Amino acid sequence: MNLPTAKSLLKIGEVASLSGLPVKTVRYYEEIGLLTPTVERSQSGYRLFNGQIINRLAFIKRAQSLGLSLGEIKDILNIHDQGQLPCGEVKQHLQDKVIAITQQIEALETLRSELQGLLSGWQESPPAHLISQTICPNIQEVTES
Repeated sequence: MNLPTAKSLLKIGEVASLSGLPVKTVRYYEEIGLLTPTVERSQSGYRLFNGQIINRLAFIKRAQSLGLSLGEIKDILNIHDQGQLPCGEVKQHLQDKVIAITQQIEALETLRSELQGLLSGWQESPPAHLISQTICPNIQEVTES
């Protein structure tokens, strides 16, 4: 199938085939407002999308691969649909993602250190008096009663 022109009208199955997305996903994106079919319907009642939908779906897929949520993508597309270039909005979202990822990395490094500390003092056979007071004495502190 040739790439569609902006004026091409495509059925949902053609959109799915050209975009590499399942029909169900295309329907879902339409349902949540990321896509809009053209107002035209085929003689048999099928929704028809213009050829620009393929570029829009490619943008959605790329933005998702960069960690943007569908809500964030919808906000960006709304700016685009108002005739503005949304690059500033995209940049802000990506900067926010970098900050969030940095925080996740720090939290994971802290967790790794804690796990390594636990493993370095691991006892395969903890003292018997600890076994009756805990589920796993290696990871639980025993408080004296």
